[in-house]
Amino acid sequence: MVFILGIVLFALGICLSVALHEAGHMWAAKAFGMKVRRYFIGFGPTIFSFRRGETEYGLKWIPLGGFCDIAGMTALDEVTPEESKRAMWRFKTWKRTVVMSAGSAMHFILGFIILYLMAVTMGLPNPAAQAAPAEAVISATSCARAATTVEQLNDTACPPDAPTPAKTAGLQAGDKVVSVAGKPIKSWREMLAAVQVANGPTPFVVERNGQRLNLTVDVPRVQRLVADGSNNTTVKDVGMIGASPIQNTAPPMLSYGPVDAVGATFSFTGTMFSETAKRLIEFPSRIPAVVDSIFGGERDPNTPVSVVGASRIGGEAAERGLWEIFVLLLASLNFFIGVFNLLPLLPLDGGHIAVVWYERVRDWFRKMRGKAAGGPVDYTKLSAITMVLVFIGGAVTLLTVTADIVNPVKLFQ
Repeated sequence: MVFILGIVLFALGICLSVALHEAGHMWAAKAFGMKVRRYFIGFGPTIFSFRRGETEYGLKWIPLGGFCDIAGMTALDEVTPEESKRAMWRFKTWKRTVVMSAGSAMHFILGFIILYLMAVTMGLPNPAAQAAPAEAVISATSCARAATTVEQLNDTACPPDAPTPAKTAGLQAGDKVVSVAGKPIKSWREMLAAVQVANGPTPFVVERNGQRLNLTVDVPRVQRLVADGSNNTTVKDVGMIGASPIQNTAPPMLSYGPVDAVGATFSFTGTMFSETAKRLIEFPSRIPAVVDSIFGGERDPNTPVSVVGASRIGGEAAERGLWEIFVLLLASLNFFIGVFNLLPLLPLDGGHIAVVWYERVRDWFRKMRGKAAGGPVDYTKLSAITMVLVFIGGAVTLLTVTADIVNPVKLFQ
C-alpha cells in the first residue's frame, strides 16, 4: 500500500512540476503584455475548463504534460487582427527569451524549494560521509570473493573457506599501507587502484605502531563488478586482498536551521546542477545499455529512466521509509528537466531561444553592413530537423518506458 502511495505522490509531484512549468511561461508572457489564449494541464479530451479574462484555463484527461498557448509564438502562428500587436514574435529579444526560459526557471525554483524544505526537516546529504577514506588504514581483513552482480556486491557474507590474502600475509587492523609494489600510497583509493592491477606475490610496506614492516601479499585475480570514472559498472578481472578501510563516521545527513539552510541549499543545488550536466553528457552513451536491458541484460542503475521508472523508484523509497531519497529524486528530476529543456534543440524551449538569438545576431550583422533587419525565421525550413529530433526523442522515451516496465531499475536489493 505504501508502495502505491509513493508512486501516486511522486506522479502528483511531476504533475505539479509540469503545471508550474507552463505557469512560468504564462506569468512571464502576461507580465510583458503578450496575449495568452489558453493554459491547460494534460492532453486529450477536456475534463473541464473556464475562462478568466482573455485566457481559458482547463484540465485534460491525459496528465502527461500541458501547454500554454501564447498568441504569435512564431511568425507562422495565425493571429487575429486584434492579437497582431501583442503577438509574441513582435516583442524584444530579451523579453521573448525570458518567457521561453521561464518554464525551466520554475523547475529550478521548485527544486530549490524542495531542497530547502528538506534541509530544515530531514537534512541534506553530507559530502564528508560520501567521501572515500583519506588514508589507507586497514580496519579489518575479510575474504576476496568474486562479485559479478549488484546483489553479490552488496552481499557482505563470506563463505568459510574464502581466501584471505591480507590476513595470510600478516596484515592487521590498524596497519597503514605506505606502498604497494614499490609505489607510494597516500590514500585508500590509491591503494585500491594498485591492488586491482596486481597479480601474484606483491610487496607491501605498512606502518604499525610507528614501525615500517615489509610484507608480501599473494594477490589473487577475481571477477568483480567495478565502477569506472563515469559510474558505469562492468565485470573485470581485478586483484583483491580482502581488506576493508576504516569506516567513515561522518553523519550521512546534516540538518540546518531556517537561516543556515539557505546557504547550504544553494551549495547543494550547485552540486546537483553539476551532476545534472554530467548525466546529460553521458546520456547518449547509456542508451545501448537500456536497449540491452530490454532483451534480458542486467539493468545498470545508472541508465536513464522514464517518468514511469522514476515514479517506481519513488514508490520503493516510500515503501522502505527512505523519504530523503524520494525527495532528492523529485528535486533532481526538476533540475534535469529544467536543464534538458534549455538545450538548443527544437521543439524544446532552448531551440526557440536559439532561433530568437540567431535573428538578433543576424540583424546586428545586417545593421553593420547598412542593411535593414531581416524577417522572422521561417520555421518551415526547420521542420525536417525538428521532426527528426521529435522522432529521436519519442524513440528514447519509448525505450526507457519499455525498459522501466520489463526490467526496471532497482536501487534497493
